[in-house]
Amino acid sequence: MANQNFLPDQYDRTDALEINHNYLPEQFADYEEILAKVGEVVRKGDFTLGRAVDQFERDFAEVVGVKHAIGVGSGTDALFLSLKALGIGEGDEVITTPFTFYATIGAIVTAGARPVFVDVLDDFNINPDNIEAAITPKTKAILPVHWSGKPCRMDDILAIANKHGLKVVEDSCHGIQAKYKGKGAGSFGDFGAFSMHPLKNLNVWGDGGLAVTNSDEMAEKMRLMRNHGLIDRNRCAMFAYNSRLDTIQAVVASHLLQKIDHITESRIANSLYFDSQLAGVSGITIPERDADEVKQVFHIYSLRYERRDELQAYLEERGVDAKVHYPIPMHLQPGAAEWGYKPGDFPVAEACCATTMSLPVHEFVNRDQQDKVIELIKEFYR
Repeated sequence: MANQNFLPDQYDRTDALEINHNYLPEQFADYEEILAKVGEVVRKGDFTLGRAVDQFERDFAEVVGVKHAIGVGSGTDALFLSLKALGIGEGDEVITTPFTFYATIGAIVTAGARPVFVDVLDDFNINPDNIEAAITPKTKAILPVHWSGKPCRMDDILAIANKHGLKVVEDSCHGIQAKYKGKGAGSFGDFGAFSMHPLKNLNVWGDGGLAVTNSDEMAEKMRLMRNHGLIDRNRCAMFAYNSRLDTIQAVVASHLLQKIDHITESRIANSLYFDSQLAGVSGITIPERDADEVKQVFHIYSLRYERRDELQAYLEERGVDAKVHYPIPMHLQPGAAEWGYKPGDFPVAEACCATTMSLPVHEFVNRDQQDKVIELIKEFYR
């Protein structure tokens, strides 16, 4: 299994920790069981929108707490198709955050709309207090991102959307099993979009995503849009897209869905252990967790560090796969030049990009590895 996040020389070093964001191949101990299930799909030839997709969609909808889940090709497609299903396109504006992965903005742009950025809070999520000032007559939707699996302040965002007649699409690609005030991330807006990229807590062997909604009408439209607009083999209700969740990937996802509680709770426990051991270290800022209101699932475990780049190099030299997610905010990316943003427009997001760093917290990380990472970080700041 190829892993782009491994350092090339790690396997030749006996002193390396080899603590990575990606999983090591031997950690997939049950792959033979999954392959047996995949073999059944092959024998039946049930490759496209098969019965395993139908069952997985029902199971996933129950996890999120929504009426409908529609499997698509990726989390990016889930965002893009959600916007298109809501009629958002050329000349429209969508309010979102500059502190996100590229796919959030790419989905808005490829849908034909323009992203309008709003700065973030210290917890890396969009600041609802700044949204109304960004609304124009062209604004059609708000697209909050539940960064690192911490839900945004959805009550405030929905109140603004309702006041101004705007749609809401939740980028929940980090947020499988995350909750805000007891409700699943992705269940608040007109659509929620989820990713099953191999690094997510519910992952497949490639790409896969889901769009969720409580609207029967929007669910029917999404199912048409992901499959060329076909009503049946011979009739096309609309000329649309090809973005189906493969049956094989649904089999993989269903297998891991049985383990999602363990996977998620492990990530939470590993993250809170880092919190407890790094609290009070001079040079480190831990975001507020809001544990009473939210369940954060820690797809990414990010803190803010003084001398971040030096620390990252220090850890990587010692076998720790410390990552920066991400060093350049979206409004300062080369692809955003046409929109005229400049440094200083969103100071909190820019500060986060300059200081954040992520440590691995997936379910295969053990306490001994964490303790060694903690020791290295404390040693760096002495």
